[in-house]
Amino acid sequence: MKFGYTIVYVSSVADALTFYKDAFGFETRFLHESGHYGELNTGETVLAFASHDMGEMNLGGNYKKTDLHTAPLGIELVFVTDDVALAYDKAVAAGAVPIKEPIAKPWGQVVAYVRSSEGSLIELCSPISAV
Repeated sequence: MKFGYTIVYVSSVADALTFYKDAFGFETRFLHESGHYGELNTGETVLAFASHDMGEMNLGGNYKKTDLHTAPLGIELVFVTDDVALAYDKAVAAGAVPIKEPIAKPWGQVVAYVRSSEGSLIELCSPISAV
């Protein structure tokens, strides 16, 4: 068994792909001609987006849509970078909503939080050092 995908349901897959490229530098790996599904090049694990129409088809609407105007869902996407402050500033400049500015944690990691254009909670963090 291996972890294969994270799929975020969004109003516009194309807009989500553009936002994640502008904010975090991820290139589009695939966008289906229907516009209802797309993937980013993020490394080993695929970060994908599907339209709410696809969510309706797959799940009968039995999921909670992300919404930038309500509290974030109890899940976060985590992007690891050597320069959290720079990544945070770039994300905010690209339209991410700032939640918490970069801060050093007691275990030595630097962590910041933003919300994406569709409302997903995103953690930007430095790598965890081996103890």
